[in-house]
Amino acid sequence: MKEKVRLAGPVDLADRLEKSRTMDRPIHALAKFVREKIGPGGLRDWLHGVPMGKPLHPPLTTVTIGCWVSAALLDLVKADPRATRTLIAAGLGSALPTAAAGLTDWSSLHREQQRVGFVHMMVNLAAVGLFSGSLLLRLAGRESGGKALSLAGLGAATVGGYLGGHLAYRQASGANHAEQVAHLVPLGWHDLCRIDDLPQGRPVARRLGYIQLFVLRHGGGVTVLADQCSHLAGPLHQGRIVLEDGVPCVVCPWHGSTFRLGDGSVKHGPATAPAPIFETRVREDGTIQVRPLT
Repeated sequence: MKEKVRLAGPVDLADRLEKSRTMDRPIHALAKFVREKIGPGGLRDWLHGVPMGKPLHPPLTTVTIGCWVSAALLDLVKADPRATRTLIAAGLGSALPTAAAGLTDWSSLHREQQRVGFVHMMVNLAAVGLFSGSLLLRLAGRESGGKALSLAGLGAATVGGYLGGHLAYRQASGANHAEQVAHLVPLGWHDLCRIDDLPQGRPVARRLGYIQLFVLRHGGGVTVLADQCSHLAGPLHQGRIVLEDGVPCVVCPWHGSTFRLGDGSVKHGPATAPAPIFETRVREDGTIQVRPLT
């Protein structure tokens, strides 16, 4: 009996993109270029969305796609052409900051995510080109040709949106990888380890039930955070301890996200969500006890 041939669906195609090495050379070159041109600092943090506490790229994408979908609907109901042109132009205007935020995020992803993101970017560039052509045709009085290019542009944007969703949800590129862990820890204080077993000034990893923790002994105190970086789950205990504007911080070894040790908040991206922090105390016998800070 012959086995039925299963046609490849969109998820299968996106999964294949993750594994394809065909684009790795231009991906590496572009990611390096973006990281060099948009170096660490305020602009990069804004583009990542650090001040918002969430990635900036998704809400900007909603504005761009929303304008273009609205323009297509106005075409469908034969509304005033001036309104349609305004929406297309607004979508094109918002596409630049949307692309800047997306490129900044993309440059700090894992290679499998970058492969899908690279195609996502190319398809969206095609959508921008098609909508630009549509606007030019409409301004020249060629409404039929403008509508045709808008339809093609919306198709390209739909493919780009699907790949963006694959990145965000299937590959978890924008998700918080250090969500709150209080629900994983029973109420009350818990013994962690003895303070004498910890090196001075160097972070180490310790386990509390299901959770791996970042533990740093400094002076007479101890700082304890969830060990996973909220960006892509990098091991914070392997990171560097630095002073940023006089504030002690830990820098993730994977992509450079920087967290304040005092409260786990983000100093620099690409992470946008804080690292969960634990209260600590040291018993008279030298045992460190912890509980989640809620």
